[in-house]
Amino acid sequence: MAKKPEFNYIDPKIIEMPAQKMAVVITRGDPNLVSQSAMKALYGAVYKTKFDLKKAGIEFKVDALRARWPDAHIVSKNEWEAHWALPVPDDTVTLVQKVPEVQVCLEKWEYGLVAQILHVGPFSTEGPMVQHLHDFINQNGYEIRGVHEEHYLTRMDAKEQRTLIRYPIQKMG
Repeated sequence: MAKKPEFNYIDPKIIEMPAQKMAVVITRGDPNLVSQSAMKALYGAVYKTKFDLKKAGIEFKVDALRARWPDAHIVSKNEWEAHWALPVPDDTVTLVQKVPEVQVCLEKWEYGLVAQILHVGPFSTEGPMVQHLHDFINQNGYEIRGVHEEHYLTRMDAKEQRTLIRYPIQKMG
């Protein structure tokens, strides 16, 4: 039997996820330095949508923050590109721009088959969990077909952070 990794071990899973419409803000740079205005713009636009829908009698719950990191594994942290996102209803066609200097756009995030794992702990300790997920994907006959995504189940300042780490996958060959 294979030895379990020396970290908070949680089994990875392969699941099917539907595409989702997202409100998205793109930043470049150290996320600790550039995310504040992005979050203000993103949450401002999505909560304005929520309140407008509520006035129309439609309930919409704001889901947890997600981010895609297309180049975090190949460039220094001060050059990272982040696609910060919150799901919005599929029939959303416009967003109110609450922070004029930060553009919030609408995108359809495709999913399909994904592999994901829950990481419990600080972001700085994700490395072994990411590697474990990569190994799991490969050992099960799949390959990664998209970028690293994180789904933040807790606030960034939570005492114990809980993050789903996710990759779209496809069968090898």
